[in-house]
Amino acid sequence: MAFGSFGQQDAAPMAEINTTPLVDVMLVLLVVFIVTAPVMTHAVKVELPKASAEVVQQQKAVIRLSLQADGALLDEKTPIDPASLSARFSAAFAQDPLTEVHLYADKTVQYERIAQTMAQAQQAGLTRIGLMTNGQGAGQ
Repeated sequence: MAFGSFGQQDAAPMAEINTTPLVDVMLVLLVVFIVTAPVMTHAVKVELPKASAEVVQQQKAVIRLSLQADGALLDEKTPIDPASLSARFSAAFAQDPLTEVHLYADKTVQYERIAQTMAQAQQAGLTRIGLMTNGQGAGQ
């Protein structure tokens, strides 16, 4: 059964789109937007308080450590004893609990040394530990 043939046997089916429902929907949407547009432009006048404040820049305490390929541990180009590292971490935590530890390590250093250094910092209470991979190290 072909639609639009009205009893004619050789007529092709109707291939036109009925645009009446489309026009009806568009007119309804047009009316909705015309009605709601003035409501959307209505603004409430609010007087906000004015304040002036200076930007407070806090200096972050940072411990930069370098683990060298030969096993040396450097702090700002100064060799330090790994046994005194826990005391240094504890003193830094007592001074500022948000102290950051930046750990630079040579690519040939065993991860065990890196993990031990990070564990010492964590046991002292320092939780902001970063493994630095790019740029110049503390001892370079």
